[in-house]
Amino acid sequence: MENFWDYNVWGAILLFAALLGSLLAGNVLKKSIPLLQESLIPTSVIGGGIIIVVAAIYKAITGDIMFDTAFFGGKGTSTLEIITYHALALGFIASAFKTSENKLTKERSVEIFNTGVTTVSTYLIQAIVGFTITLLIALFISDFFPAAGVLLPFGFGQGTGQALNYGNIYETEFGFIGGKSFGLTIAALGFLSASFGGVIHLNIMKRKGRLNLAHKKDELNQEVIENENEIPMQESIDKLTIQIALIFVAYVLVFFMMNGLSMLLPGMRSTIFGFNFLLGVLSATIIKTLLNTFKKFKTLKKEYINNFLMTRASNFFFDVMVVAGIAAIRLDVLTKYWGIMIILGIAGLIVTYAYNRVIANIFFPTYKEEQFLCMYGMLSGTASTGIILLREVDPSFKTPAADNMVYQNFPAIVFGFPMMLLATLAPVKPLLTLLLLILFFIFMNVLLFRKQIIEKLKK
Repeated sequence: MENFWDYNVWGAILLFAALLGSLLAGNVLKKSIPLLQESLIPTSVIGGGIIIVVAAIYKAITGDIMFDTAFFGGKGTSTLEIITYHALALGFIASAFKTSENKLTKERSVEIFNTGVTTVSTYLIQAIVGFTITLLIALFISDFFPAAGVLLPFGFGQGTGQALNYGNIYETEFGFIGGKSFGLTIAALGFLSASFGGVIHLNIMKRKGRLNLAHKKDELNQEVIENENEIPMQESIDKLTIQIALIFVAYVLVFFMMNGLSMLLPGMRSTIFGFNFLLGVLSATIIKTLLNTFKKFKTLKKEYINNFLMTRASNFFFDVMVVAGIAAIRLDVLTKYWGIMIILGIAGLIVTYAYNRVIANIFFPTYKEEQFLCMYGMLSGTASTGIILLREVDPSFKTPAADNMVYQNFPAIVFGFPMMLLATLAPVKPLLTLLLLILFFIFMNVLLFRKQIIEKLKK
C-alpha cells in the first residue's frame, strides 16, 4: 500500500520538476548573459549544464549521487535515461504527424535527395574518423573499448537520444563501462561544437563581407495556428489533448512493432528497441494515412491533426530529451576518458564543418551559406540547432534550406539504416566494420556526385 507522502510516489514528479526548473533557470541565464546570447547554445543544453554542476557539488559535499537519493525515488539516474529514450521517439512521432501543403518540383526533389545523402555521408565520415581514433588509442590503452569512436556520429549527427541508445548497447552487451555517459558526453560536445563553431563561422563570414546578419527580433514567428476545417480548439475535448493522444497511440503501436520484430529476430532485441524513433515515424505515418483515408471517404468530416500544436509538442519532447540526457551524464565514470572525448569532439567538429562546407559550395551554390549553417548545426547538434543558426542569415526561411532539412529525413533514414546495423558489428569485427564504413562512404559519395561523374565519363 502506497502512502501519498512517500518519496517513491513523488520521486518521478520531483525529478521532472528539476528538469523543467533547470530549463527555466537556463532561459533566465540565456536572456541575461550576453556571451550566452551570442553563443547560440540552446537553453536545454544550458539547463542540463546547470544540473550537472549542482549534481557535482552535491556529490563533492555528500559523496552521494544526487539523483539516486530517496528524494528522487532512489533511481533517478536510470529514470533520466528512460526519459531521454522515450522523449526521442515521442518528438519524432509528433514531427511525423505534421502535414505539408508544399508541392515539390523535380529540382527541389533532387536538392532534398542530395541533402539526405549528405546527412548519411556525414554520419559515415564521423564514424570513420571517430572509429579510427579509438582503434589507435586501444593499441596503447589495453582496457579501452576500441569501438567507442563509433558513438561520434550518434552523439554529433543524431543527438542525445541515439547517443544514449548505442552507448547503452555498448555498455550492456559489450561491456563498455560508462558507455551511456560516454555517448551522452559526446552529444553535449556536439552541441558546443554547433553553437560556438556556428558563431565563429558567422563572425568570420561577416568580417569578410559575405554575410549580412539578420537582426533577431523577439517577436512571435508568424505561424498558422489553425487551418480551415479543423476540429475546434476547445469543445468536449481540448485540441491539444487530441494531439497528445494521437502521439501516444502511435507510440503504443511502436511498442507492439518492436515486440513483434524481437520475436522474429531475438538476437537483435536491443538494436530493435533502439530504433523506437524510426518505427515511431512509420507508426505516425500509418495513422496519418488512415485519418486521411477516413476523411476522403467522409467518415471523418474534420481535420484532427494541428501542425502548430504538433510542433509545440515535438519541441517540448526534444527540449526534455536534451536536458535529461545531459543530466544523466555520470562524470565520475568518465574521469579517465576526458582526453579521448575532447580529441573526438575536436575531430568531429573539423570533419563535420569541412565536409558540409564543401558539399554546400558544390550542390547549393545559390544559398550555400544557409544550407551549410543549417546542415552543420543539425549534424553536430540537433535539427533545432540547425534552425537556430539558419535564422541568423535567413530569419524568414526564404531559401529552401529549412525545407531541405525537414524532407531529407526519408532518404536519410533509408540510407542510414545499414550504418546503424554496422555500429553493432563494430565491437565484434572492428577492422571489417571500419572497411565496410569506408566502402559505404565511397558509395554514398558516388551517389552524391553522380551528375559530375556521368558528365566526366561522357567527356
